[in-house]
Parts: sequence; C-alpha cells; structure tokens
Amino acid sequence: QVQLVESGGGLVQPGGSLRLACVGSGGIFRFYAMGWYRQVPGKQRELVAFINSGANTNYADSVKGRFTISRDNSKNTVYLQMTSLKPEDTAVYYCNFKLSRFEYWGQGTQVTVSS
Repeated sequence: QVQLVESGGGLVQPGGSLRLACVGSGGIFRFYAMGWYRQVPGKQRELVAFINSGANTNYADSVKGRFTISRDNSKNTVYLQMTSLKPEDTAVYYCNFKLSRFEYWGQGTQVTVSS
C-alpha cells in the first residue's frame, strides 16, 4: 500500500533553517500534486506550500520568500526548504500527495523553532 514518510524535523533556533523530505512508496507519483501542511494544537491544519505535477508552486503568505517546495519524481520525494524560521513556524508538518480521489498523508514531523 501507499506510504509517505517524512523526515528532517527537529529543534532549530530562530533564523535557522531546516529541510524536510517526504518519500512516497507503493506507487508512482509523478502525476500527483504534492503539498506540505502544518498544524498546531487547537488549530486547523493549514496549507504551507504546494507543487503540482508541472512543478508550479504556491505558498501561504506567511512563508513566501522563506520556504521553497520542490520535488524529485525519480525519487518519489517532495522537499520543503525552510529558512529564516520563526517561532510561529513551530508545528507538526505533514506531507500530502493527491491525484483526483486518491489522497495520502504522511505521519507528520515536528518542527520547533525556539531559542
């Protein structure tokens, strides 16, 4: 079955950088749209960044200019490069692959921005 596994989360100081990766297995994903979402306790999960099969991207206003989403179809992987991190970026980050009615989520990786 399809499985998405995230990695790269952790604790970082304000102003620092992290790179998240999400690897898909059990399928072929080059036609899938891929995205990164985040969630903090008590709030709804929100879209952070999105990349479609044509590599067109979209970002939440709060991360524009600081985060970059990319994909490597040969590795079934989507990345999120995060720079100039702020305490308000602290959340659990989830990757998402979607094509029509097929949608898959990773298990989440914690990102904590704190001094």
